[in-house]
Amino acid sequence: MIKGKPKESLRKGWTTGACAAAAAAAAYEALLTGVFPDPVAITLPRGERPSFTLSRSGLERGRAFAAVIKDAGDDPDVTHGAEIVAAVAHGAGGAGGAGGIVFLAGEGVGAVTLPGLALAVGEPAINPGPRAMIKDALSAVANKHGVGEINLTVTVSIPGGEELAKKTMNSRLGVIGGLSVLGVTGVVMPYSCSSWVHAIHCGVDVARALKLDHIVAAAGRASEAGARELNDLPEAAYIEMGDFAGALLKYLRKNPVKRLTLAGGFAKMLKLAQGNMDLHSSRSQVDFAALEEMLKELGSPKRTRPANTARQVLEEAGEFAPSLAALTARRAREAALATLAGGVAVEVAVFDGAGKMVGFADG
Repeated sequence: MIKGKPKESLRKGWTTGACAAAAAAAAYEALLTGVFPDPVAITLPRGERPSFTLSRSGLERGRAFAAVIKDAGDDPDVTHGAEIVAAVAHGAGGAGGAGGIVFLAGEGVGAVTLPGLALAVGEPAINPGPRAMIKDALSAVANKHGVGEINLTVTVSIPGGEELAKKTMNSRLGVIGGLSVLGVTGVVMPYSCSSWVHAIHCGVDVARALKLDHIVAAAGRASEAGARELNDLPEAAYIEMGDFAGALLKYLRKNPVKRLTLAGGFAKMLKLAQGNMDLHSSRSQVDFAALEEMLKELGSPKRTRPANTARQVLEEAGEFAPSLAALTARRAREAALATLAGGVAVEVAVFDGAGKMVGFADG
């Protein structure tokens, strides 16, 4: 549950894929009838039937487009408020089509440049889930008007998407030139963090496809910068893990690489050492009593009770600080190895608030 906001009050939203499907359905309807349905309703994979208001639309010979403003509900989605545009034209040619439909990337939608993703290199970054939603929405329109065989080209655009993509992990995954069109269910569940976890999984897939045997997963930018000082690896080897250590480790258990470096600040690596797989401050807390036991184990007379943060404990540990950071790294490594259940060599690097490595464990 999110602090300060009851879970029940959080409003769900719609994925870029759902918005693109609604826009495509409206454009195709206009292509067949000359009239844009507004709002336009589509049926999502789980049976929901939301309606979408069009932000703009246009019709010319053999081509129509419609646009929808994405509403991600109460989720802090980078694409919330972005305009999702779908242009539909008669005729489908070239590779990449499915059921008489060819998908193209317009402004702000990226292209796949690295192997390992669900799409082939060179394909527009419109994921299989959204492609299926768009196809289903177009098929519904075709059935409504008695159209037999569908033969269409669908171009999806997100104006400003190339700039928005800089706030995502797309470039690291080899999606260049804009955003990915995502969403399996069509629904954005507030604070589900599913897109971040999806990006972590894709990062592992890309690294494996490139036959990289060592990946670095960092909890933040400072720790990643520090980890880069330790390792000279290709860009695709670096994964922005954030707080989702468990999501990374569980995926690697099924899709292993030879070597994993986990990098993070003292507090986050301490949480991992204490058995927490979600490192977010609202979903796990440092066990200060256990931290005090670690200090005692090291022979330190220091106590944790007056401290407000784990960082403060480390700063006040004095001569015992290096040993405390090293013990944290060892125990975080043990927790990671237990989750991985073998097959991956693990090393853990712990950094202080200034980005200096203060603890390391590699077994």
